[in-house]
Amino acid sequence: MIVKVHEKDNVAIAVQDIQPGEQVTEGITALQLIPQAHKVALTDIPAGGAITRYGVTLGYAIDPIQKGQWINEHMLELPEPPSVDDMEYGTNIVTDLPEAPVKPFEGYAKPEGGYAGTRNLLAIHTTVQCATGVLNVAVKKMREELLPKYPNVDGIVPINHAYGCGVAINAPEAKVPIRALRNLTKHPNFGGQLMVVSLGCEKLTVDRLLDPEDITPENVIVLQEKNGFDDMIDSLMEMADKKLQVLNERRRETLPLSRLCIGMQCGGSDAFSGVTANPSAGYAADMLVQAGATVMFSEVTEVHDGVHMIAERCVSKEVCDKLAAEMR
Repeated sequence: MIVKVHEKDNVAIAVQDIQPGEQVTEGITALQLIPQAHKVALTDIPAGGAITRYGVTLGYAIDPIQKGQWINEHMLELPEPPSVDDMEYGTNIVTDLPEAPVKPFEGYAKPEGGYAGTRNLLAIHTTVQCATGVLNVAVKKMREELLPKYPNVDGIVPINHAYGCGVAINAPEAKVPIRALRNLTKHPNFGGQLMVVSLGCEKLTVDRLLDPEDITPENVIVLQEKNGFDDMIDSLMEMADKKLQVLNERRRETLPLSRLCIGMQCGGSDAFSGVTANPSAGYAADMLVQAGATVMFSEVTEVHDGVHMIAERCVSKEVCDKLAAEMR
């Protein structure tokens, strides 16, 4: 009927519509319709009293609220979040993380060390969105004709993006997309096999994407240097076949979780994700960290008003300052 997330909460979430007069839980009867996924008061809350869910103050009651009453956004005065320049840190350090049942994992190690891969993929990188059409046709052909020959390769992925042409390539913040695309060429899932497709007239030139020693005919195809569409496809197929031969020799090996880095991605919040998927993902992240893994979280736009709660878990002023800098 309801979900109470934290022992400090004075509200609960309706699992389904609760009709007026229906018992919410022992000693509490709904005073009105409580819509599915909305909050119901578990205690009487005075005007100005805190409304707490997840153990966190969501806001303050504008008027008195009775036990069993529906609580909606129009009944709350929202708290003013502190400035990122004035956040407390180290006040909620969590040390009793859940014990990870498994410490190693089966991954693909990089010869130079560092984080390991979890899949074995051929990635084909582009310097500009104008190469996408040709590449997508080639990738479809590769998956049909080449991939079945290499059973140890999990797939072929085109790294397409809407960048590289008609942009101020030397603008101050152009470093952000360029850095992201450069780093992707070294992703551990891609096995160190570089395959880059350039058009030939873009502003995001190959030298901005790769290190000088990696800019070779074995790694880079310039489409404008080819004799038409068929030659482009044939060249892409030939290069992919050579890369796949190398990747097919990769094998998983048992590695410590300290070699694993996991990125958490928001999949689009719904009314129940805060009491279902998010806690599950958070619990899994805590277990991974306890065993030595790294878990990354990035959700600046949605977390902005709650960043001070993350700051409470920062272990030092240095970490808190880094968090504040990212939020700015």
